[in-house]
Amino acid sequence: MTLEELVPCESSKMQAVSEAVERVLVAAQRQDRLTVGVYESAKLMNVDPDSVGLCLLAADEEDAGDIALQIHFTLIQAFCCDNDIHILRLSGMRRLAALLGEAEPGTEPRDLHCLLVTNPHAEAWKSQGWAEVANYCAESRDRNQWVPCVCLQER
Repeated sequence: MTLEELVPCESSKMQAVSEAVERVLVAAQRQDRLTVGVYESAKLMNVDPDSVGLCLLAADEEDAGDIALQIHFTLIQAFCCDNDIHILRLSGMRRLAALLGEAEPGTEPRDLHCLLVTNPHAEAWKSQGWAEVANYCAESRDRNQWVPCVCLQER
């Protein structure tokens, strides 16, 4: 069974959550509240886990065989659950890369597999999809789905 089969990307609720995730990511990047990369995310969570409000683990079907990535995901998920950090699995790496832009010329490509969004403090920032994403995570936990999945749609 593939991630796409598990995540009904076409439902209106899933589309709304996907769009909310995109708004949160764009706003977080614009306000310098986005940490990108497995290593960078692990460093932040080790130093200041209370500042993290949302963890996004992104992978497409072709990443399923990457054992090291799956081990990182398992450890990060456990840490997020222990520290009450909202967590989502994302598919749609091309859309994610398009949203966040390419790496600076002459630098290594960014590792978009793990993204952390630090807690918003301004009310205006919270309204840009934050509440919808947080509610979706909470509703999923209430249904014993600790790491819900969201499919980012190509445009």
